[in-house]
Amino acid sequence: MGQVQAIDQLLTAEEVAAMLGVSTDWVWDHSSRRQLYLPVIPVSDGVLRYRQSQIEAFIAEREAAGRLRRERR
Repeated sequence: MGQVQAIDQLLTAEEVAAMLGVSTDWVWDHSSRRQLYLPVIPVSDGVLRYRQSQIEAFIAEREAAGRLRRERR
């Protein structure tokens, strides 16, 4: 049989807020714009979930963008 893959956990807005160190309102605001800032999965009416790997990739992208800005100065 093949290897067992780790499940890519779906997170709530509260869990994402804790990971990012922001308020839940910030997460909701950045999940409901026309141009989404956070990668989000609409599950049902008003219920949103976030794939843990995508939030971790978002953090890594923001870190890289911050480093790039500092290097340009």
